[in-house]
Amino acid sequence: MVDQRKIEEAVTLLLEGIGEDPSREGLLETPQRIARMYGEIFGGMEEDAGEHLAKRFSVDNHEMVLEKDIVFYSMCEHHLLPFYGVAHVAYIPDGSVVGLSKLARTVETFARRPQIQERLTAQIADAVMRELHPQGVMVMLEAEHMCMTMRGVKKPGSKTVTTASRGVFTEQPSYAAQFMALTAK
Repeated sequence: MVDQRKIEEAVTLLLEGIGEDPSREGLLETPQRIARMYGEIFGGMEEDAGEHLAKRFSVDNHEMVLEKDIVFYSMCEHHLLPFYGVAHVAYIPDGSVVGLSKLARTVETFARRPQIQERLTAQIADAVMRELHPQGVMVMLEAEHMCMTMRGVKKPGSKTVTTASRGVFTEQPSYAAQFMALTAK
């Protein structure tokens, strides 16, 4: 649970630390706004991604299901700066599927935590495997990291791509190749 009071105190100290006056008109409500915003941005801390994948529908289909270009926003745990992009999630059903919005909700649940992109990718793949028991899953994230674009190396527009594959996507290269072909821009 986000502790609003602690965040407000921390933001006040941060403003003072950079030489600002927290009692200045434009900053008077900033600590409260940031505390509310952090409650939203880090709302995935309190969510169980498995709940989104619990309702399933029976199918005889064993062909790939792909939800691509799922927009996500997350916060780098190293600098507390945003990284954002798209996720592509595919799985091979083994008797059941979920509603497509549930894959997007799963991505969002894990993205709304202090994260690194590599872990985020694996968490999504592991949750789909654990909850749906498909024949396999593959996840790709493509993201721009503000910690690389507005500070440090300052390379705007650069993208980081991570993948995680499980089951038949690892065992049978043709599935991974099909996934890559379908997600190519």
